[in-house]
Amino acid sequence: MYTQTNADSRQNLGPGAEPYQWQEKYTSSGPRKWLILGSVIGLLALIGIGVGVGVAVSHHSKSSSNISTNNPSASPANPTVVSQTNPNDPSTFVKDARLKQSFWGMAYTPEGSLLPNCGSTLPDVIQDIQLISQLTTRLRLYGSDCNQSALVLEAIKQTKVNMTVWLGNYALPNDGGVAYARQRDAIVQAIKTYGTDQIGGITVGNEFMLNYLTAAGATTPNGPVGNQGAQLLIANITDTVNTLKSLNLPKHIPVGNSDAGAYFNNLVLGAVEYGMANVHPWFGNVSIANAATWTYDFFETTDVQAAQALTNKPTMYIAETGWPSNSSDAGNMSNGPSTASLANLQLFLDSYVCQANQNGTGYFYFEAFDEVWKDQMYGGVEGHWGLFNTDKSFKNITIPTC
Repeated sequence: MYTQTNADSRQNLGPGAEPYQWQEKYTSSGPRKWLILGSVIGLLALIGIGVGVGVAVSHHSKSSSNISTNNPSASPANPTVVSQTNPNDPSTFVKDARLKQSFWGMAYTPEGSLLPNCGSTLPDVIQDIQLISQLTTRLRLYGSDCNQSALVLEAIKQTKVNMTVWLGNYALPNDGGVAYARQRDAIVQAIKTYGTDQIGGITVGNEFMLNYLTAAGATTPNGPVGNQGAQLLIANITDTVNTLKSLNLPKHIPVGNSDAGAYFNNLVLGAVEYGMANVHPWFGNVSIANAATWTYDFFETTDVQAAQALTNKPTMYIAETGWPSNSSDAGNMSNGPSTASLANLQLFLDSYVCQANQNGTGYFYFEAFDEVWKDQMYGGVEGHWGLFNTDKSFKNITIPTC
């Protein structure tokens, strides 16, 4: 999931069952979106041009009193999902016995956070936080457009849950830094309004290197083309670090980067305190029986070891991992060895979540909710990764007890 076009978050993630051969296999087969990547890049460019909308959004977050639909008693889209003992106090929500805080972290973007059609509302985000807080105490965002940083922090404030959030800046490689600067300013305003207590880090760039290399027709993140793209991203990272220093904050906020698991550039990793890697067994064409083991092995071999070889030794997290429960068409129902199904989602939960907690892997599970817009835009499994359906009803699964 991601702020501009979330489907990008789950491509080119690993070698499947055949180390070092995954890239050829993946780009020549598999239900991915390479055929429409050119149109996606074009969409990203158009999104990056939406300066007027973005500026209006950033100004809109200048204080919690200016947040859209700030009335805590306002009715969310589906008020039957979460009950409150006091309808005017979001912190009094009633816990769902089916939900357990078993996940290390969760990936999340509020519905309606895609420019230029910003539609996120505080009641909806509050409801999301009420549900997600019953699953985890850590949250990662992908970007800061459409007021999402402030909305999430305000929802945490009103629900009074124990939640640390990694804010995101979805910088684009082809817009001259416009999207980066717009989101940086929104993040700064959110920090000034809400402080640093609930912020675990700021992630600059989501699959920036993957998109840059793809647009250039290249595949090697540490080659000459990759290093060119790295310099653009490092400029944004350095600017974020310097911006945070200028605020004289009472708490240090780490600055990191997120990318597809096989697309980290060493220069970029050398400039950050943490990296977040997308590692999806589904898109590695791995069977559900091997999915949990493969996810651990790929992450450790490709991402953790590479980071540890650098002087700064950035902390590495899994930015996304999960399993789809359905497909919008029969042709993409299978990744080869296994299918998208509730049964296989359950198998992945049972074989990965508690085991990852025990082995010390920091991961953000992908994801909380199915998303209609991704299904409409990309089809296949793209809209079907949630633990909840699009109406926020809980799927017929069991959360493991860790």
